[in-house]
Amino acid sequence: MKKISRFFRVGILMLISTLLLSGCGFPGLNSSSKDTVRITAQNTTEQQIMAYMIADLIEHDTNLKTTLINNLGSGTVSFQAVKNGNADISAIRYNGTDLTTIFNRDPITNSKKSSETVRKIYKNKYHMTYFPTYGFADTYAFMVTGKLARKENLESVSDLKKLAPNMTVGADQIWTNRKGDGYAGFSQAYGFQFKKVYPMQIGLVYSAVQSGKMNAVLGYSTDGRIKSYDLKVLKDNKKFFPAYNASPLATDKILKEHPELKKVLLKLKGKISLTTMQNLNAKVDNQLVEPQVVAKQYLEQHNYFDGKDGK
Repeated sequence: MKKISRFFRVGILMLISTLLLSGCGFPGLNSSSKDTVRITAQNTTEQQIMAYMIADLIEHDTNLKTTLINNLGSGTVSFQAVKNGNADISAIRYNGTDLTTIFNRDPITNSKKSSETVRKIYKNKYHMTYFPTYGFADTYAFMVTGKLARKENLESVSDLKKLAPNMTVGADQIWTNRKGDGYAGFSQAYGFQFKKVYPMQIGLVYSAVQSGKMNAVLGYSTDGRIKSYDLKVLKDNKKFFPAYNASPLATDKILKEHPELKKVLLKLKGKISLTTMQNLNAKVDNQLVEPQVVAKQYLEQHNYFDGKDGK
């Protein structure tokens, strides 16, 4: 049954991708209302949380309505939805990911330079506005259990070299074949390979390493399960992974039609730290609170609905 379920989910994601890339209709994608802002979110917890935050702010601060195009399978699918005119805002774009996968450029480790490069390409080539970061970067990070880290004195990724020939590692299925900052580039930069790297859905890697099914995993630095599962994040001591600062993206078309959206999207500039995002993700992944509820609670607790704009 598990295999059937997994293949079914993959098939659904492929179907969504095909419909988006071909420009065909899909529920929520082709709303013709001029007063409805369409927001895309990928199938990760933080993407959905931030999408709901944006939607709540738009509906509170303006006379506009919103609709979410949720659970998209990749950043490429989300980008295509905006590019093809099926969406107006992408809830989160990661500058390092867009640089390598969307624009096919070499990775840039300098965060500021990476963001400026991505911003210029979006503006000049696609007529989109790449906004300043929310304040956190969702970086790829190698993790092991706290128990293994203490036993083998593991602090950095380079410390894995002595264990690598016998290690099974779970990683984001996109990363394993990704150019630039993918597995091939990693192996070259660090000078070693693992015994076996298993492509996995990103949401499954944390339980896989905690339960001992994997010796190490490549996960996301903002995930709330890092703390609750007692995982050790290893330092990227060779600074291989580029900056992955998280920012919203909007088409210039929607900003021209509704200039009030710019002010709304800037309200969260620099407000969400790495620790904050980890805690928000943990409420969904560990406490099983709905992303929509977590988003609204954060905005209420930080006074976004009483005119103080998070102060």
